[in-house]
Amino acid sequence: MKFNVPSKTLYGYVAAVSKVINSKNAMAILNHFLFTLKGNTLTITASDIENTLTATLEVSEPEGEGCFCLDAHRIVDLLKELPDLGITMEVDDNTLATCITYPGGKFDFVGVNGNEYPRQAVESDDNRITFDCPTSQIISGIDNTVFAVGTNTVRPQMMGILWDIKPESITFVATDTRKLVRYTNTQSQPGSTASCILPVKPSTVLKNVFAKEENIHVELTPKSATFTAGAFTFNCSFIKGQFPDYNRVIPTNNPYSLTIDRVAFLNAIRRVAVFVDPGHGLVKFKITPDKIIMKAQDNNFCTSAVETLPCDFSGNEMIIGFAAPYLLEIFNTLTTSEIVIKLSDPSRPGVFLPSEEKPDSDLLMLLMPMTVNEF
Repeated sequence: MKFNVPSKTLYGYVAAVSKVINSKNAMAILNHFLFTLKGNTLTITASDIENTLTATLEVSEPEGEGCFCLDAHRIVDLLKELPDLGITMEVDDNTLATCITYPGGKFDFVGVNGNEYPRQAVESDDNRITFDCPTSQIISGIDNTVFAVGTNTVRPQMMGILWDIKPESITFVATDTRKLVRYTNTQSQPGSTASCILPVKPSTVLKNVFAKEENIHVELTPKSATFTAGAFTFNCSFIKGQFPDYNRVIPTNNPYSLTIDRVAFLNAIRRVAVFVDPGHGLVKFKITPDKIIMKAQDNNFCTSAVETLPCDFSGNEMIIGFAAPYLLEIFNTLTTSEIVIKLSDPSRPGVFLPSEEKPDSDLLMLLMPMTVNEF
């Protein structure tokens, strides 16, 4: 086999596909790319068994057809350092010895038989759902929810983002039992009903690899999803299990409304958080109709901090506590100039909302309070 291709073009594709490969793999073959040449089309595949990402590109002056594997780390590092010139890749069909040449250089690799590369099992078309949606819809869903994904392996179904697909919208949900995010987007109408839990890794791959694509074609089966856009095709497995009924835990009657400047509050929390007890990160809040006083202390080192900010609160006075790291995550994810916090009492979760919703979007974040004995 033999073909020519621009070095930087090939580097762009292998760098993207390499995002699927784990730093450590149980099978040595998964440290490799699978290259498949058919006609003038070169397909590059990377997999970690659970996720498989492929890219296709056209090459020039192809000779022969077949498949072979090359060490992914080495080929990415080489192509990164090569100048932007055309390269020739030649593979011995018998020994799989691979040679990459360009004007001024020659690099030899030891290839591996492509037939040894694991193939994904093909699922039947039963219960298969397909639809197209804007890439921005999926990326917005991931950006707004991924920080709330749980990390406790005892609850594996919470270690991913729930896609609750309705005929007219897609709702993305993530929770770790302390915080919860629900983001509904109506940019596209899938026309079907389904749900799946997508792990963090494929969510990150989607965000990084498909960001420049305008639309994504989605195929869902009971066990996996396939995303196709441009030159890339990405197949990923779902997390097994039943996601909690998120609507049951969202309060429907939080009568008190707190409106506060997002940037001012975020900066104040960053300063006060320096003085929290690292064991729990508690920040106490005394909220009055026109101001909010926040306080943190670390009794182990006899340090404390107090900040006061103006606000608009519809209640009388309330003392409530929240963990500073969770507040920072929420206020960094929300982007409007003001944030609305719906409260009921110090033992009930607070609901965080943007002051203005973006078109076709509905974003809600929930945070459980911490026990405050005294301010």
